[in-house]
Amino acid sequence: MKHPSLKDLFSIEGQIAFVTGGGRGIGKVFCKTLAEAGADVIVVDIDPDTASQTAREIEEMGRDALAVKADVTKSDEVDRAVQVSLDRFGRIDILVNNAGICIHENAEDMTDEQWDAVMDVNLKGVFYCCRAVGKVMIKQGGGKIVNVASMSALIVNRPQNQVSYNASKAGVVMLTRSLAVEWAQYGIRVNAISPGYMLTEMTRKVSHMFPLWEPMVPMKRLGEPEELRGALLFLVSDASSYVTGHNLIVDGGYTLI
Repeated sequence: MKHPSLKDLFSIEGQIAFVTGGGRGIGKVFCKTLAEAGADVIVVDIDPDTASQTAREIEEMGRDALAVKADVTKSDEVDRAVQVSLDRFGRIDILVNNAGICIHENAEDMTDEQWDAVMDVNLKGVFYCCRAVGKVMIKQGGGKIVNVASMSALIVNRPQNQVSYNASKAGVVMLTRSLAVEWAQYGIRVNAISPGYMLTEMTRKVSHMFPLWEPMVPMKRLGEPEELRGALLFLVSDASSYVTGHNLIVDGGYTLI
């Protein structure tokens, strides 16, 4: 087996990446990280305006980009987004499943609709995208998949109650491990990233919680989305060529105590 030089180890030059929830927040950071590392990027989002804006910024970086509107909870829309991407680029080398939502609600008060909404985006949507892109990667002889889970897959967040989110993200970790075993034979590596509390648009909506969360983090602060770039690039590059089924936790030490 020929190994890349250290200079090329983290390069994904010329590869095609498909990123869900790429219009804003962590997803946008991931799209631009992949572009900076040499990939052309398909920006998938339910909001076509934010997807188009991210795509324009990637093109300004000198990479090709395609904005695609899709609701990941609908398998036909996922399949269409994948086909549109193939029509444009001919292949998909990297899949990043980033789209996600969270609802804070007591378990006894949670409605069926609230439970389903979180599960549909966070778990079912990840599976739909893995299934659709996995078929492409099997045919082309390999690929890399990164599913965005959460430290909430491993711990119960306090003081807010978010049982559906925690359960959905635990499901993402086991889905990742299961697909890693099933698809290793096809040259497909499947891993997860589990962020801790990050300063995103979603968390800023509950900024009143920051003084409660920060003391629980050994590093005594929330993370910046940009601090996830290295973890992503490691998992989609040859730097992690013998890593699959792994859940890389980036949480400032939160899950250690």
